[in-house]
Amino acid sequence: MDNEELEQALIAYVSRPNYQPVKPKVIAKKLGLGPSSKKHLLRVLRRLARKGHLIYGSNHLVIGPKSNQSNALQGTFRRRAGGGGKVRIPSSSSNTETEMEIYISAQDAGDAASGDFVEVTLLGKNRGRRDEFVGQIVKVLERKTDQFVGNFFEEDGEGFVQLDGKQFHRPIWVGDARSRNVETGDQVVIEMIRFPARGQPGEGVITKVLGSWELPGVETESIIHQYDLNDQFPEEVLQEAREIAQNFTGEITEDRLDLTEETILTIDPKDARDFDDAISLKRIENGHWLLGVHIADVSHWVQPRSAIDREAQERGTSVYLPGRVIPMLPEIISNGLASLQPNQVRYAMTVFIEFTEQGAPVEANYHKSAIKSKRRFTYEEVDEFNQDPESWQEKLPEDIHRLLSDMRVLAKALRARRRDAGALVLTLAEVRVDLDREGRVIGAKKVEQTESHQMIEEFMLSANEAIARVFDQKSIPFLRRVHPTPDLGKLELLHEFVVDLGLSPQNLTNRFELQSLIESIEGEPEEQAVNYAVLRSLPQAIYSPAEEGHFALASECYCHFTSPIRRYPDLIIHRMLTDLIAGKRPKSDFQQLTLLGQHCSDTERRAEQAERELNKLKLLHYFNDRTGEEMDAVITGVHSYGFFAQGIDLPVEGLVPLENLKNDRYYYDRKTHTLTGYQEENRFRLGDRVRVAVQRVDISTRELDFNLLSATPRENPLRPPPKRKGKGGPAGRASKGNRKPHWKQKRRKR
Repeated sequence: MDNEELEQALIAYVSRPNYQPVKPKVIAKKLGLGPSSKKHLLRVLRRLARKGHLIYGSNHLVIGPKSNQSNALQGTFRRRAGGGGKVRIPSSSSNTETEMEIYISAQDAGDAASGDFVEVTLLGKNRGRRDEFVGQIVKVLERKTDQFVGNFFEEDGEGFVQLDGKQFHRPIWVGDARSRNVETGDQVVIEMIRFPARGQPGEGVITKVLGSWELPGVETESIIHQYDLNDQFPEEVLQEAREIAQNFTGEITEDRLDLTEETILTIDPKDARDFDDAISLKRIENGHWLLGVHIADVSHWVQPRSAIDREAQERGTSVYLPGRVIPMLPEIISNGLASLQPNQVRYAMTVFIEFTEQGAPVEANYHKSAIKSKRRFTYEEVDEFNQDPESWQEKLPEDIHRLLSDMRVLAKALRARRRDAGALVLTLAEVRVDLDREGRVIGAKKVEQTESHQMIEEFMLSANEAIARVFDQKSIPFLRRVHPTPDLGKLELLHEFVVDLGLSPQNLTNRFELQSLIESIEGEPEEQAVNYAVLRSLPQAIYSPAEEGHFALASECYCHFTSPIRRYPDLIIHRMLTDLIAGKRPKSDFQQLTLLGQHCSDTERRAEQAERELNKLKLLHYFNDRTGEEMDAVITGVHSYGFFAQGIDLPVEGLVPLENLKNDRYYYDRKTHTLTGYQEENRFRLGDRVRVAVQRVDISTRELDFNLLSATPRENPLRPPPKRKGKGGPAGRASKGNRKPHWKQKRRKR
């Protein structure tokens, strides 16, 4: 095609009524253009954009012609503190590799709540940020929920509820609520009758009274209702599970490989309630390793379209809250029949993977099996074993001692190969709260990924890859675990961030350079900040049948197979594998898998958010009556309104507002992430050690403020202190609308 023909073809293609934003390579494929035409296509697209005939947007998306912008895009709204937020527009069915985000100001958000599915029109580009679009919500198509949780109070004889969190600052009117036997200060659940919007107050009705914050379990009940988690199974589901249990005889049927005499063990957390994976390992005649990964055969107990299956699909995942688990499956199955308990015959799906001595996979085969775990280990026990294997020789039978020793050797080889392939390993602080019997916090600690965790992770990753290759080689669509390649624009911002910290990375679009960056700051004060910045530059892993690979794991073909007790996608993979074992080609529809993947991705995010929010809430309650308590901390984020610091011994994060700093005039340097005063000692930057005291706790808005007691600047900083002139300028005061603590960042699951 010449330029004019290509222009006409492009405008015609993007002007279709059902057009969704896609990347140029998708358009090239649809128009029948070969790889050699790529540069020509890009030149024509840019020319049309300059002429105003179409919009060429963020993430290199071709948005469409300006004349079509009255046709609203559809996506999910995420409201932020202050009322504004972003609408995430999902990729179209023809281009599953990317999404676009549209910024929505508070005045253009209408009455949309976070999580609502909305229509949005584009207003133009954001002047403050390159490659970002601004839009306006024109209609809420589907409410995520009409149920909210908040704190009840009365004013002039009228009842109001201040909702938890920050998305709606104005309280919701609930009228005369005395008939509900509710007291001021009680946590309540409300059904929204009219959502608040600009110039329009909200109205609701109380549907449940949870009680005072002082009562044990109210925090957990609040989060369960806030995230609409179902903590009870329908009687139909429970009855079906009971009948399955009554009919189980433990018989090893002919279609199962009998592995009950093999040396097999499980390694799990100390407080694990279900055991869905077990390991065996031995040398074979050619000197290679034969790794056996044995996964609970949940597909045997949960048949398609059964009551249990329908409930499990709706839940999508188990939810692990502090002190409480909301399982995907009834406990008769999750903690009983399917759980690979020691010395019990259990049904499993087994994959045997042959590796060379260096950890290279040779081949894999899979079976329905019956196993009997010889021993249950905790991670702590295996870490002790690894420190001094000889001292365990008298404690363990010879075969189990040899198995643990061999597991360590193979895991190291697998980890080295994965690193050589460019896999990324982020070190992100994960907080675990310690509770008493009534569910109150008595402490908290950072969860470390020790060598025992890494051993099991390597074996599970290998099994997931091996099973994914089975379906991929047979060209059978299946539900993959997808982690798309990062957007170049976000990697450029990451590059700017780390350069401003004084680091000298090379091209971060190269996964090995990204890996080198992560390794170079290990153990340094900036480690957490850089790891969080890398995390924010990466897309979120999702479930999808699209052939995109897993960027962080450096894997071209990956799925989730190893946790069917707690993840529905794994159960789907087990069922497809069962069909293959029976000699049948699994039924798999790409479109249905796409929809199922979206649902499971959503339920996974909801579970993560609920766990993170309850952790935060419990820690806030812990500090609520500890005003003045002091702790050593490290600065984890610097902003114009102050800086965030995280405790060293007790990993809680809070804000030191600008007004709590010494009497000085401060300048915020965005590039070096530094607050600098006129007095030489008044300089705060990422990684500095500080001594702080708890000043203020606001449970309703989930905020914790610190007072600064003293600071210990790091020696030999990566960069000299910034000058007060130039970029930056006077720092502003803290406000409720611009707090962005790191505890809102999520650890991305693989």
